[in-house]
Amino acid sequence: MMKNNMFMDIHVIQTVPPSCVNRDDTGSPKAAVYGGVERARVSSQAWKHAMREYFRNEIDADKVGSRTKQLPQKLADAVLKLQPDFGDNEALDAALAALKIVGIKLDEKKNQNAALFFISEEQTEALAKLIVARESNKDAYKKAIKDYPSFDIALFGRMVADDPSLNYDAASQVAHAISTHGVHTEYDYFTAVDDEQQEEESGAGHLGTVEFNSATLYRYATLNIAELALHLGKDTPLAAKSFAQAFICAMPTGKQNTFANRTLPDMVYLTLRRDQPVNLSGAFEAPVKNEKGGFAVKSCEALLAYAEHIYAAFADKPEKAYGCGAEQLFANCAKVLPLKKLLDELEADVENEIAE
Repeated sequence: MMKNNMFMDIHVIQTVPPSCVNRDDTGSPKAAVYGGVERARVSSQAWKHAMREYFRNEIDADKVGSRTKQLPQKLADAVLKLQPDFGDNEALDAALAALKIVGIKLDEKKNQNAALFFISEEQTEALAKLIVARESNKDAYKKAIKDYPSFDIALFGRMVADDPSLNYDAASQVAHAISTHGVHTEYDYFTAVDDEQQEEESGAGHLGTVEFNSATLYRYATLNIAELALHLGKDTPLAAKSFAQAFICAMPTGKQNTFANRTLPDMVYLTLRRDQPVNLSGAFEAPVKNEKGGFAVKSCEALLAYAEHIYAAFADKPEKAYGCGAEQLFANCAKVLPLKKLLDELEADVENEIAE
């Protein structure tokens, strides 16, 4: 268990070409007014979902949870894996009974839980073992579904309206990404051809429009490493590294086939702090101006200049600071490393912190 606070702040400047990364209920790219100017916006939920999908490809499956309404069947499958002769119907009935003991509301007509439930593979297996052992103690079931969280449950939290004692407070916070400058939504008018159209017919087979914008985004996330350590113990360094890598590299997939807009950051500024998390979005309250062509370099400069202002006026400088990309801008304010080495050093820093 860690004795001291430690917060990991990740600041990212990332340019996205014409795209519709995250849209609202009308199909328009999400936006927000900041500093009196309309900005492009990508919701935190969209980026966190992309991060969880990134986890599935980059870390062991047993470290990633599942958010589902199919929990009874998932649990029944785990029971049958442990004891194949249990019987399909009996396993499902036992799973439903176990979830009732825990206090999770069910839709018994569909054999589903009534609301999405976030559960780890280890929690599922622990519940299945209790079912196979014919356990009836409620506290044992609640302990099984509370202990052994996956990385993403500990990182992003779990809310259970049926029983708040099963909740997990998120160790991380992810901000909505906003453009560092003003944006205007544009429209792509497109047509589709009917390949079987007769020669005497004319016109397109389909007409439509797609809304899009392009932007240089400021993205921010913070991780309470001490809180994470309470839940994950020795796995905390890998979880912190995985969180940083996923936040930096993952990207929502909205309209990706249409725009092929997958990019990587222009700059990453990662800090470890003792006092509190510090969001540096104030660097862009006055929108960056396109004075010499492009917003990326100006945005990187504005971010680092604002950080120095905040450190001089309000907060201590970070205990450690790492930079990746835009090497010429960091000067002496951060240790500049390629991303892979940065993540390896971060993991070592967190491991040393926990060891102390």
